[in-house]
Amino acid sequence: MKKYRKWLAIGIMICLAAGTVGGVCLHRKELKEKRLSLIYIPKVVDGTNDFWTSLIQGARIAAKEYNSDIEVMAPNEENDVEGQNRLLEEAIAEQPDAILISPSSFTESDELLEQAKKAGIRICFIDSYTDKNVQDLTVATDNLEAGEQLGKFASTLLGAMDQIAIISHVKGVSTAVEREEGFRRGLGDLEKNIVAVEYCDSNYNKAYKLTLEVMKKYPNLKMVAGMNEYSSVGAARAVKAAIAQNEIKVVGIDSSQEAVQLMEHGVFKGFVVQKAFKMGYVGVRETVRMLRGDTYRKEVNSGSQLVTPENMYSEEIEKLLFPFNTLKLPTADRGD
Repeated sequence: MKKYRKWLAIGIMICLAAGTVGGVCLHRKELKEKRLSLIYIPKVVDGTNDFWTSLIQGARIAAKEYNSDIEVMAPNEENDVEGQNRLLEEAIAEQPDAILISPSSFTESDELLEQAKKAGIRICFIDSYTDKNVQDLTVATDNLEAGEQLGKFASTLLGAMDQIAIISHVKGVSTAVEREEGFRRGLGDLEKNIVAVEYCDSNYNKAYKLTLEVMKKYPNLKMVAGMNEYSSVGAARAVKAAIAQNEIKVVGIDSSQEAVQLMEHGVFKGFVVQKAFKMGYVGVRETVRMLRGDTYRKEVNSGSQLVTPENMYSEEIEKLLFPFNTLKLPTADRGD
């Protein structure tokens, strides 16, 4: 009788263990098969800006490949923090599985993001981040590294006393702060030659006007450095309009088809390109992996590349300068 009870107990334990394992496997299978709901809130949707267009395209393609629905909600201007926060409130009310966001402010969205976390919504930062560590994962360019890369290149173009102006995008946002810090670091001893730092609020025309004003104020200016596509291209337009490309060197971060043309015409001496498509694609992919209980990466540096007139026609660089050709790449090449 005792032996019977012993074997009965063992049998019950085996059945319980098998049930537990079966339940776990079933839960994992349900997670794998469930169609996920994602909301992405970039800083702006702007068809004239190759960076955001490419990033959003990467996110959409990854969502399609990974059995997820993605809704893109964005304000009309990159510096519209209040508008982005209103959209964030709307996104929280929709209760998606995850909110992916490129914060326009370093501090002003933290309270809402914490509210989203308390509601059980996972958070992914793409491109930029906030003051508080509220995110589950981040996919972004190492902006200090990108700025330093640009600064080191810029230093090779300058003399010991040459004056430099910085045209940046949105004051206080993490990308602007880190790129300028990296640029100064890369300049080394030439940092002391920076005579002006202006902010264009990610507006081409404002960057154009600010550059003309700085050129007028500092007639011996030798370089203008833009910190994103809006500021870089706006500054380059101004230097070209003034027919000053032989006196003032333009460098920047981000590119566009117009930026490529300006480099071909000798206005841009170099710019650092972010891997925007990869950033969007990997941001969605890692978020989906997290939601499905798979192994995922909490911090991903999506990378950047210095482009100059000397290397712009190489095969590797062309993939970055013409991002929409990325659609032809196999999935394995869209981001490691």
